[in-house]
Amino acid sequence: MPGMTDTDRERIRNAIRDAESRTSGEIITVIARRSDDYAFIPVLWAALLALASPAAVIMAWPGLTADLVYVVQGAVFLAAFLALLWPPLRIRAIPRAVRRHRARRMAFEQFLAQGVHRTAERTGVLIFVAFAERHVEVIADAGINAKVTQADWDGVVDAFTGQMRRGAVGDAFVEAIGRCGALLEMHFPKPPGNPDELPDHLVEL
Repeated sequence: MPGMTDTDRERIRNAIRDAESRTSGEIITVIARRSDDYAFIPVLWAALLALASPAAVIMAWPGLTADLVYVVQGAVFLAAFLALLWPPLRIRAIPRAVRRHRARRMAFEQFLAQGVHRTAERTGVLIFVAFAERHVEVIADAGINAKVTQADWDGVVDAFTGQMRRGAVGDAFVEAIGRCGALLEMHFPKPPGNPDELPDHLVEL
């Protein structure tokens, strides 16, 4: 996974264990390389650019024949399609609202897939990151949301996003786990004999 090292993975595991040693809450961390393959983007943008190209070509070179215009149109489609197969360019061509929607959808899918909703006291928290989209989501189960405000989770997300922009993804996870752990400890201190219900390692997709 880009931006992650074995040292980061071990630090994340230790941070989760440390946080959960003081609370009955459960923290699970998931990072996805991207939330969607966006396979439609190269075709969509290539088609739009190809459709727009004849007008631009005719204005620039009025004497071109229709056959040459069609050749240029095909060349524009092919060039744009091939360029957008490159993942960094493809992700930039996706509207922000679409990226956010796909990342949020995957976060909620992972909340269910990782069993965060199945803890005994409904005190699971998911920290989800879609790397390509630079999207961070913190989702807490019903037992926690009754006591912890959305503003608290927004603060965790904002801090994580700031560190991720600087390339410090491992540091961002460790800090976010610590902040989530502190919130959980405040409202859900660890009782004797409380089991560890969810994995402590970083889940990488």
